[in-house]
Amino acid sequence: MDEAAVFSVPKTQAVTGLTGRTVLLPGDDVEAYNRHTLRFFGQWQPANDTEHALVQLLADTEWRLLRIPTLESGIYAIGRLEFTDKFASESDETVRKSLIEAQIFLSYRKDLNNLSIQEGRLRRQKEKDTAELTEMQHKRREEETRKLRKAAVLYRDLKAEGRVLDPAEFGFEFSIEQIEEQVALVDARNAHSSYPECEVPYRAQELRKERMKLKKAA
Repeated sequence: MDEAAVFSVPKTQAVTGLTGRTVLLPGDDVEAYNRHTLRFFGQWQPANDTEHALVQLLADTEWRLLRIPTLESGIYAIGRLEFTDKFASESDETVRKSLIEAQIFLSYRKDLNNLSIQEGRLRRQKEKDTAELTEMQHKRREEETRKLRKAAVLYRDLKAEGRVLDPAEFGFEFSIEQIEEQVALVDARNAHSSYPECEVPYRAQELRKERMKLKKAA
C-alpha cells in the first residue's frame, strides 16, 4: 500500500491514535512507529474505511504492547538507583542484589501490577480486533468472489451475442481485465487443466483480442 495513503490523516492522529489514548510517548521513535504501522497495512491490505480503522487500531495496540517490557525494565532501573545502598550489611553480593530486586517489587508492586493488567487488557483487545477484522475481510472477499463470478457469466453471455461487457453499466467495480481473468480461470478449470491458474494469462490475452475485434466490429 502507498505510504501516502496510509498516513493521509492529520498528524495528531498518529499521536492520539483511534482510541483517544496516547500512542506515541515523547521518547518514542516516530519513524519506527511509521514503519511498524506500514507493516500492519502491508499484511492486512484494508479495502475500506472500517478495515483501515481496525488495522490502525491493531498497529497501535501492538505498539503499546511492545512498550510494556521497556516500562517494566524502567521501573526496576529506577528501583535499583533508589535502593543502591540498601542491604549494605549483606556480604554476599548475589544475595544483596536479590534482596534489592525483591524490595523493588514490593515498593513498586502497584505499578508493576498495573502494567500486567494493562498488558492483559491490550492482548484481549488485540485478539478481539483481529477476529473482527479477519471475519470482515473473509465476508468481503466472499462477496467479491460472488460478484466476480456473476460478472464472468454476464461477460460470457454478452460475448455470445456479439456484445462487449461494460462493467460500470451493470454496477460492477471490477475492471474488464479482472473479469476476463475470471472467465479465463473458469474456462481452464472446465477444460480440466492440471494447472488452471497457469493458463489464465494466455487465455485472458485471447479473450482481450476477441474483445477488441468485437469493439471494432460494433
